[in-house]
Amino acid sequence: MKRSIIKSTGRHLPDRYVLNDELSELMETSNEWIVQRTGIEARHWVGEDEDVGTSDLAYEASIIALERAGWKPEELDLIVFATMTPDVNVPGSGAFLQNRLGAKKVPALDIRQQCTGFLHGLEICDAYIRSEKAKKILLVGAEFQSRYLELVTENRDTAVIFADGAGAVCIEAVETNEDVGVITSILHADGKHADALRAGLPARKSGKAISPTVIKNKEHFPYMDGKTVFKLAVTLLPKVTEELLLKANMKVEDLNMVIPHQANLRINEAFRQRLNIPEEKIYNNIQQYGNTTAATIPIALDELMEKNMLKPNDTIMFIGLGAGLTWGGVIYKLI
Repeated sequence: MKRSIIKSTGRHLPDRYVLNDELSELMETSNEWIVQRTGIEARHWVGEDEDVGTSDLAYEASIIALERAGWKPEELDLIVFATMTPDVNVPGSGAFLQNRLGAKKVPALDIRQQCTGFLHGLEICDAYIRSEKAKKILLVGAEFQSRYLELVTENRDTAVIFADGAGAVCIEAVETNEDVGVITSILHADGKHADALRAGLPARKSGKAISPTVIKNKEHFPYMDGKTVFKLAVTLLPKVTEELLLKANMKVEDLNMVIPHQANLRINEAFRQRLNIPEEKIYNNIQQYGNTTAATIPIALDELMEKNMLKPNDTIMFIGLGAGLTWGGVIYKLI
């Protein structure tokens, strides 16, 4: 049986390191206010004068993952790129990444699932491998969000949260009868909550994409209804976890590590408490990185691997919720 195995990981963060105190000089906020509401102490942003796009961040993370896997870019069968902040509206950032890697003629698939992008990407990669359409896949989550942030008091709920970065994994097909790799996945969506987290540009439902009205209404900046997102997250994440465990015939105690999407430390702590997950079995790094959306989970996984906090045969659950509304999870067992 073909199984989808994460062979290697890599991450890249921009050099610019922005502490909360720096944001307090731009808007009415403080380190205490931000930490209390989000858990974030700092984040990485691309420098204002840097000629960098989302695919450039993805490239740096991808090179690390490929080198660790011992793969050449041209050996890939597929590139899957998860982002909500592409370099340009058309074409997708996967094409830019493919070209810079030198992965000639390798198909590149972009997915726009925001905070659950990496989860959807894992499911897609697993489907390709189980159907034997691919043997070696590069999956990347990358975001360049600082360029879209409105650094004013009125939008501080959004401005203090989002950050830049990239995480990449090399996924390989392995023939085995062991229950390893991607064990199961469940993904959901509910479009009635689409307005809870959205951005109007570069595309718009009706009329011209860029107009005086769009600019006046600030549709070119992201908007988030934080209270609604929080309530939905602390309700839906425990529910989908129970679905995943039931489908995999497992219990919470069978999990060695939970890697949640890093949207808000308060959300993750409420989720942990509802499921009675021991603190040492859930990994958070939002304190130093902020919310890098599609990149949060692969960045966290790379950190765990680097710190030797995971061992062979460990069972991991990736879980997340974000704009769409989309939510879900993946259970994965190390080989």
